[in-house]
Amino acid sequence: MFNIRPYLRLNLRLFDVDLNVQTTKSPGLTDGMKTYYEDRLIDYAEPQLVHDQFGDEYNIPKHGGKIIEFRKYLPLPKALNQLIEGVTPKGGKLEMSTLTAEVGQYGYYITISDVLELAHIDPQLEQATKLLGSQAGRTLDTITRDVITAGTNVSYAPKVSAAGAETEVLSRADLDDTALLTTRVIFKAAAKLRRMNAVPIDDCYVAIVHPNVSCDLMLSDGWIDVHKYAQPDNIYNGEIGKLGGVRFVESTEARIIGPAAISDGLGVLSVKTAINSSSSSIVINEELTEATPAEPIPVYINGSPNTITAIATTGGNTTLTIGTAVTSLAAGAKITGKGATKSGKAVYCTLFVAQNAYGRTALKNGGLQHIIKQLGSGGTADPLNQRATTGWKATKVAERLVEEYMVRVEHCSETEPYAAAN
Repeated sequence: MFNIRPYLRLNLRLFDVDLNVQTTKSPGLTDGMKTYYEDRLIDYAEPQLVHDQFGDEYNIPKHGGKIIEFRKYLPLPKALNQLIEGVTPKGGKLEMSTLTAEVGQYGYYITISDVLELAHIDPQLEQATKLLGSQAGRTLDTITRDVITAGTNVSYAPKVSAAGAETEVLSRADLDDTALLTTRVIFKAAAKLRRMNAVPIDDCYVAIVHPNVSCDLMLSDGWIDVHKYAQPDNIYNGEIGKLGGVRFVESTEARIIGPAAISDGLGVLSVKTAINSSSSSIVINEELTEATPAEPIPVYINGSPNTITAIATTGGNTTLTIGTAVTSLAAGAKITGKGATKSGKAVYCTLFVAQNAYGRTALKNGGLQHIIKQLGSGGTADPLNQRATTGWKATKVAERLVEEYMVRVEHCSETEPYAAAN
């Protein structure tokens, strides 16, 4: 008996490539394959602007000039001498100190042509206005921040050894990566305000802190998250929690101090070629513009103070001439501009404030204004209605009123030790 197997008919032409099929890569059609344009623009993430909310507001009335004078009376001494019966004692007198500040005007604008507004896929005036609003907010916040973080009442976080021993730090340059904002440092800052009889804001002092710092605080014993407050009313803008009688407000605009720029905007350089004998020349990894500075540039080389007197670049290698020869320097060692720590690590400024610590001032009716000039509003200066502008202007000044009512604690951060200055 025969085993008959059925046929399987197979058309081998199915595997032929049809050269006439048009694809998205076909020559002649690629110009028609356009990139899809998402018409919902990506918005910039905006920082929390918090520095104005704890200052006293004193606006100058119209026609009241540009300079405001703040006055405060000095406290009277204790009257510890007993009165003598029937004898009128010598009386005292009031003493007052004054502080003046002059309002400045700030602003910015963007000009947009009529053709750009007609042709561009995005509405230009609308987008320019959003960006200008962001710029105005950050500018006015920074004006206040830079004044209040320049106060004279400053503390430095101590260095902490691996065994937990603390070493006092007396200058910004001597901070290192062990000098952090800890619970102990926070309690000391609050105690410093209490010693000056500084009045809390509502029920607590307030600290303005950077996110790189607050992430460490949230793991501390005693931290109370803002969502767990017993009475979650009157939450400040940017508030994240409470620790040690201090309410913490977070902002990426909290001040960071980085090393000063050495050249080409760079504040930290690294050694390319190790040095094993006395040398006044250092080859670095970065390529810099050749220069002979008018004054030596102050730097730290591997943590020791020095200067740069010349910068030369040959064959892609940049060589620094330094003021004091070095005898030993490893490849990768840091050369940093002055201004932050000796190792080039960023210094974070956490500001602790009480009531009446600082004030902010504007001319009445001279606060933040948004100004739009439509096409055709320029008169003879724009005879063909070709230009429109959008912008803002504001008057403002901030002033520290009572130095003792604010404490700036300077420290480093484990989260981002080399953060850029802001």
